[in-house]
Amino acid sequence: MDNRPVGIFDSGLGGLTVVREVIKYLPNEQIIYFGDTARFPYGPRSITELRGFVFEIIDFLLSKDVKFVVIACNSASAAALEAAQQYYDVPIIGVIEPGARAAVQATRCRRIGVIGTQATISSGSYINAIKTIDAGVQIHPVACSDLADFVERDETTGPKVEGVVKWYLDSLVRAGIDSLILGCTHYPLLSETISRVVGDGVKLISSAEETARELKETLARKDKLREEKTPPTLEFISSGDKDVFRKLGARFLGKEIGKVERVVFPLREKVVGVEEG
Repeated sequence: MDNRPVGIFDSGLGGLTVVREVIKYLPNEQIIYFGDTARFPYGPRSITELRGFVFEIIDFLLSKDVKFVVIACNSASAAALEAAQQYYDVPIIGVIEPGARAAVQATRCRRIGVIGTQATISSGSYINAIKTIDAGVQIHPVACSDLADFVERDETTGPKVEGVVKWYLDSLVRAGIDSLILGCTHYPLLSETISRVVGDGVKLISSAEETARELKETLARKDKLREEKTPPTLEFISSGDKDVFRKLGARFLGKEIGKVERVVFPLREKVVGVEEG
């Protein structure tokens, strides 16, 4: 038994899709969510910079006495998950491996598409994760540099968005994929448009549900599930505008968001124990 909260963070609001699934699978757990909206997007940033952000945020969450950390950001998971797991004593999971497993289980023709930010795709993390499970799968990755920006602006449908999605996904349609990993936690809000572009025969894989499942299994295995009978708390923290967080965050979370705390901190210049590059 461990009644401390779970810490979840993302570059912006997309990680709230993970929070939504965690609430569904672990309704008794307390959650602290940090959205680094002031430094969004993470996609174009260097690995060194992203590692600095990740370590800084984990330090902050540990100051709130969290028992577990979920990096609910594909770019951050790709850049820093392994380094963070090696450095910190607290259990840490990302969103890439759960999504990769779900895609391999779903595909019938063994042709999987992956869309994500430049940082996520360039890292090769999804390719490595998928190949570890099934080395024979054909993987078709595409970097979609500005799709998350549309979601942050609350533009998820319409001719303009659909045109951009078609431009990015045309090669995947021609490749004959039957599973598509939405390799950014913002992309589930574009599911309607993406499905229309790729067709009903392509299964969209959001890692949010799989990550929540893994969190539940890990907490149970480590005997760290919360057992208090009092209602759990949800704490929301942002590095950017609180009103924007409340308004747009409600769409990701699927319900209204009340109080949002704003916390701003500078990037620490050096991350101890992490190699640059």
